[in-house]
Amino acid sequence: MTRPLACLILGLWMATGVAWAAPEPPLSALTLVGPATVIFKAGRDACDGADVPDASARAYRDSAGGIVLFGMHYRNRALRGPDLEHLKLDCAVVLDSAGHADPASYDDRSWITATWTGDGRGVTALIHHEYQANEHPGRCRSAVYMECWYNTILSAASADGGRSFAHGTLPAVVAAAPFRQETGQGRHRGFFNPSNIFSNGRYHYMFVSTTGWDGASGGQEAGVCLFRTDDPADPKGWRAWTGTGFTAAFPDPYRVAIKHSETCKPVPPFPTPVGAVVRHRASGAWIAVFMAKASETFPTSGFYWTTSRDLLTWDHPRLLLAGATLYDDPCTAPGTLIAYPSLLDPTARGRNFDDAGDGALLTYATLRVEGCTITSDRDLLRRPVAIKVWP
Repeated sequence: MTRPLACLILGLWMATGVAWAAPEPPLSALTLVGPATVIFKAGRDACDGADVPDASARAYRDSAGGIVLFGMHYRNRALRGPDLEHLKLDCAVVLDSAGHADPASYDDRSWITATWTGDGRGVTALIHHEYQANEHPGRCRSAVYMECWYNTILSAASADGGRSFAHGTLPAVVAAAPFRQETGQGRHRGFFNPSNIFSNGRYHYMFVSTTGWDGASGGQEAGVCLFRTDDPADPKGWRAWTGTGFTAAFPDPYRVAIKHSETCKPVPPFPTPVGAVVRHRASGAWIAVFMAKASETFPTSGFYWTTSRDLLTWDHPRLLLAGATLYDDPCTAPGTLIAYPSLLDPTARGRNFDDAGDGALLTYATLRVEGCTITSDRDLLRRPVAIKVWP
């Protein structure tokens, strides 16, 4: 049975209070304008039991003009096709997970969760890497997965358009907690679930979630942080927003002596990892989608969107698609959950689908529930969305 990576980190974000200013009137309106269509069905299209949608969809155009889409499990394969409406899973594994017991190797369980390419041949991938210490004897005092989970964002490179990826001679750490994995850590820690990489033409950005940590000077606050770089292919170039500038770096604690750890300033209103961000071509506004559980802040479980002019101040989130998500209790779910939202405009002008016009495809997964178990019976769906942004 596969473990959905997002449902295992719900404890942090469901307990995090979120507040924000809500500009009036709203900056945008997203409206579902058609039924859902199946892109991938695990029981029909899988190459093996590892093939299930388990991350938000990331797409780019390769050097021949074809579409490459990632969003599967930790035995990483890509869906390929001439366009977003004609994709098929390629059974070749482009990046596998070795299950190494040494946390310093950063080669336990790896998900491709973001991509960027300038020419369709050289591709950078951001990796959500889980060190599952409970699976390695002597590495964790607990047998409980959540109490032993140490997570890091890594970088991998492809020189053949995404047909294969390599970590390099040394692990390419993009963002790591300023401490090493500990046998008694007691909870999931580190950086998790990067959004897609998106660009304003000068810089490249991504949102990354963290569970936070304690420290002598107050430690890191839990939440979603904004990172920036001028070269996504350089894993050491990413810097996080601190509240005053993009200056916080989070290097590899196994190879750098960290005396005074830096921190990033979480950006509201996101209570959970950001599914995707696109820039509206006509207005220049940024639109983000994410999933949330019903709470005092979010009246209904489902997918939400929010809009920003500067990536730091976002308007009031609004419901796009209602439904029980991975953050809801599967024991009370109505048989199916929704998860991993993304926005992909088939007419995007950018090679990396980080822009959108007056419409896009809401791309997401559905997961069947049996009793209290989230199964690997999952579909990857697309549904058309109309987009309107006010000046």
